Amino acid sequence: MSRTDPHAATDRDGGPGRPLGRVDRYFEITARGSTVPREVRGGLVTFVAMAYIVVLNPLIIGTVPDSTGTYLGGGDAPNLPAVAAVTALVAAVMTALMGVVARFPLGLAAGLGLNAFIAYGVASLPGMTWPMAMGLVVLEGLVILVLVLTGFRRAVLRAVPAQLKIATSVGIGLFLTLVGLVNAGFVRSPVGGGTPLELGIGGSLRGWPTVVFVVGLLLTIVLVARGVPGALLVGVVVATALALALQAAFDIGGQSGGDEPNPTGFGLSVPQVPAQWLGLPDLSLLGQVNPLGAFAAVGVVTAVLVVFTLVVADFFDTMGTMVAVGAEGGLLDEEGNPVGSQRILLVDSLAAVAGGAASASSATSFVESAAGVGDGARTGLASVVTGAAFLVAVVASPLVSLVPYEAASPALVVVGFLMMSQVTGIRWDDIGIALPAFLTIVLMPFSYSITVGIGAGFLTYVLLAVARGRARTVHPLLWVVAAAFVLYFTIGPVQDALTG
Repeated sequence: MSRTDPHAATDRDGGPGRPLGRVDRYFEITARGSTVPREVRGGLVTFVAMAYIVVLNPLIIGTVPDSTGTYLGGGDAPNLPAVAAVTALVAAVMTALMGVVARFPLGLAAGLGLNAFIAYGVASLPGMTWPMAMGLVVLEGLVILVLVLTGFRRAVLRAVPAQLKIATSVGIGLFLTLVGLVNAGFVRSPVGGGTPLELGIGGSLRGWPTVVFVVGLLLTIVLVARGVPGALLVGVVVATALALALQAAFDIGGQSGGDEPNPTGFGLSVPQVPAQWLGLPDLSLLGQVNPLGAFAAVGVVTAVLVVFTLVVADFFDTMGTMVAVGAEGGLLDEEGNPVGSQRILLVDSLAAVAGGAASASSATSFVESAAGVGDGARTGLASVVTGAAFLVAVVASPLVSLVPYEAASPALVVVGFLMMSQVTGIRWDDIGIALPAFLTIVLMPFSYSITVGIGAGFLTYVLLAVARGRARTVHPLLWVVAAAFVLYFTIGPVQDALTG
């Protein structure tokens, strides 16, 4: 990617020779072809696309007791406001840090998948407590931090073939699309079994929330096609307003929480004007960690395997995410690597440590950042805006719950289309790269895991290179990564064998 001198003046700044402002120079706003309004708008779009985590993370890690029957926070009942507060706080601080240090439009928050693994696969281990589980998250972040400081993580990124990076971006685009469609209930698992997914309920679209999603999606498509600035944000705002109006008129409610199932209700949160907009956050979860206790409670082997699993998932999720977001914004260098990749990886590793220390689960880069980039964000200023919005969410979590899945999901679907357009950069006539790229692309949405797609692509790439007599063309680091993924994919049987 060609880049201009960030200190050069252009006609966008009021004429030749006029010096750029400090903010412009620091974030390279003009040099990257952006403007302050676009960065602010893009940062808000990213926040809207990510804001669900403030509601969803507490529902995942806050509602599961550890092996002693104790919930996160030390009580005998869930403390969801406390989990929401630390979730928003970690997202605010680390996303702003990404903007200031890495100067890259990438949001960070508690990672989905990672939090579920910690809640259902770690905290429930015999003898494990929530402080111990979060302590392992801190150790995972420290391991990744060491890999970053030694240059290993960046070296792996540079060793990946450029077309596998393209496949990663395309796969994440399809993954985002599926996430949006499922979250909105446009496609869902059929109640009676049969096919894995079906359209709506019983093969047809039902319910006012679906109307919100369809209207939001069609409006966003039209706005994007017409090149309207802020198309994604406008679509989300209009869809949210429609959701509020429909909820007020028909008292639709949510899909869960009532006495009877309500499949045509809103997903995650019910859009309604809250009685209280602000409140003092409960930050009592900060520092409730025990980094070494798990080794005595569950054994060294089990604890090490848990940390390894977290490291591999976080390591490659972030790699795929930052490449995909960088590709969407034209922020990749000639080798297909994000500009400032070392700083991005450094902040991301610190986010994992911070997430564990705050009992919010491992924080990682969010692929939903591509929504903000798709709406014009190109610099770290957008991340600062996203971080500021999350800071507001610390004391205004009711405001965050105004946006249901159905209103935010259209942005994810449209961004998936934008990322899918990169698929033409893959050489489909070369089976040595085409098959690994194909598996990378399809397994991300089909397995609901970015890491699984990347791992399958890496392993197939190495296997085909050996089978075709081209083993010498494989970068040495890719052999190490392939071996790590073999262990990652077989972690269950390995753990059973070592602890049985």
